[in-house]
Amino acid sequence: MTLFYDARGNIYGVASPALLRSRGIAVPDNAALAASTRQAWTGLAIASECGWGTSPRPAEAKAYRCDGLLVGPFQAAPPYDLLIVNTDGSLAERSGNGLTIFAQALTDAGLMTQACELRVHHDQPDGVTPLVTGVEPAVYGQIHGFWLALGQPAFGPQAVAAMGPESAEPGPVNELAAINPQWTRSQFVRIGNPHCVTLVEHVSALPDNRQMHQPDLFEPLKAIAFAPPAGDGRPCAAGVNLQWAARDSANRLIARVFERGEGPTASSGTSASAVACAAWRAGWVEAGEVAVVMPGGTAPVRLHVQADALLGVSLFGTAMLQG
Repeated sequence: MTLFYDARGNIYGVASPALLRSRGIAVPDNAALAASTRQAWTGLAIASECGWGTSPRPAEAKAYRCDGLLVGPFQAAPPYDLLIVNTDGSLAERSGNGLTIFAQALTDAGLMTQACELRVHHDQPDGVTPLVTGVEPAVYGQIHGFWLALGQPAFGPQAVAAMGPESAEPGPVNELAAINPQWTRSQFVRIGNPHCVTLVEHVSALPDNRQMHQPDLFEPLKAIAFAPPAGDGRPCAAGVNLQWAARDSANRLIARVFERGEGPTASSGTSASAVACAAWRAGWVEAGEVAVVMPGGTAPVRLHVQADALLGVSLFGTAMLQG
């Protein structure tokens, strides 16, 4: 059966290709082929595995019980291939919390006992596939989890295939500034997947998750974040993950997330990493460890800097199996 895990309030189901095939869903046994043919099966997989079923849907809950479905592994030994399926059926290039959950599921199944590579296959036109992430079991603050090596970030519109001025420095994104005049300092960041981080001076300018679920805010944000036909494809034709961040204290940030293909979420690992990178570039935080506080929990992020160059970013995560 599909197992559901929680990582900082971000919930994913984990299902093997064989399980989905047993449900009558024609998932190819090759991850690359599964990604290239995803329009034929991902919607069926989400409907089959991610609905509320016989459980009553809580008041104000989203249409699905989770934030997406992790399909894999496609092998019996590492490196392991997987697909990250959003609830709209699209594929994500990377999810920090999703990969943490997948690593925990592999560990629980006895398939991961040491560091290994997880390879995410997708069909996004402007991203590398498969996108490889190194995952290492670790203990942080007496908590067992995993460090994810997310590689070197890239900045600016070109990094995320955004329309408009090509400056790599933070600036206004017209579509966001039109929603809120306090959202005028945005930084595009790619950490395997595309992000747009809006830096605000006051915590009060951060959008509230409950507000983002309301149609008057959800719809304009969806138009920006989601790829067509669900979104407008502006400023990014393939959509973009949205974050907002404010300073709390030294190397500590408060953030909110609206994910491409999903909407507002309690947390996001790659979003936390993008927020830390954008804040470092803006001079808000120093290299080393940065705490990113989201409604679902706090994500420890490490920024690896040498000679004023950001060479890499790592994320610590932990996941719990839901009952």
